[in-house]
Amino acid sequence: MEGRSGVKGTLYLLLTVIGIPGNIIIIASLIHIAYYDHKLLAADAILSNLATVNLFVVLVRCIPETTAAFGLKQLFDDNGCKIVIFIYRTTRSLSIWMTCLLSGFQCISLIPVTPTWSTVKRQAPKYLGPVLVFLLLLNMSLSTPAILFSISSANNSTGNKHAVNLEYCFVRFPLQTVKLANGALQTSRDVIPIVLMILASAYILLVLYRHRLQVKEIRNSSNKQGSTMEIRAAKAVVTLVTLYVLFFGIDNILWIYTLTVARTMQTSLISDLRVFFSSLYASVSPIVIIISNRKVHNKLKCRKIKQEATYSETVS
Repeated sequence: MEGRSGVKGTLYLLLTVIGIPGNIIIIASLIHIAYYDHKLLAADAILSNLATVNLFVVLVRCIPETTAAFGLKQLFDDNGCKIVIFIYRTTRSLSIWMTCLLSGFQCISLIPVTPTWSTVKRQAPKYLGPVLVFLLLLNMSLSTPAILFSISSANNSTGNKHAVNLEYCFVRFPLQTVKLANGALQTSRDVIPIVLMILASAYILLVLYRHRLQVKEIRNSSNKQGSTMEIRAAKAVVTLVTLYVLFFGIDNILWIYTLTVARTMQTSLISDLRVFFSSLYASVSPIVIIISNRKVHNKLKCRKIKQEATYSETVS
């Protein structure tokens, strides 16, 4: 058990060390771009929101899991557990919706220009703000069971077979039917964006395939450059969607397993694996964004060049 706790703590510490700086870099880079350019494209605004919710996922999930694995379990009282679990469930769900929204805007940018779609492309960014507010309120309302059933680990709930043990907190359900209903709610609210993301990614892949067939026919260098930028962004979105679908699939298969099987030592291990995969996207996605997003990448490159120039001047 001690060996498993050590491995678990090390893995979550790794996610924390990668996830916090990675998401902060994206947020800071996009804020810097918005400040100096006096505007932020819709896709960049979605990326900044995605990085923000992923940062919260790392803060309220990976850090408590790390400390609990290394022996410090009683971090929160009842109110603290309610707040932490509520924030986690809300931001985790928002993470998938932000990825879905990003794939949707990428589809709109790749759709051929027609009178109808030209209007959609022009009007869509104007509705981004209300859509973000709606998604926030929706996911906050669907996370309210966390407020009702979350308690501190100081309140021993090991005798309650309907409780979910997070080590630093318990989610204590009164009945098995309530536990199953809550699990179904948490899973089903993610199914819709997953389906939409898959459909959007299928369209993006179709566009990429057509682009590959036509790329030899492109002769105008400016058009080629613009097309290349769109294709690069499309590949990045497909990569993010693929990662989320993969981690979401593993997470929910394990979640369904823990809801339906008897409570044993094996299910405790399965629960640890489920929580790990549910947190993995928040730490891995910033790496993909930093590598693939030209604006963020160039901002970091310029920063590095300035630092090297400053260092050279100081040395000389």
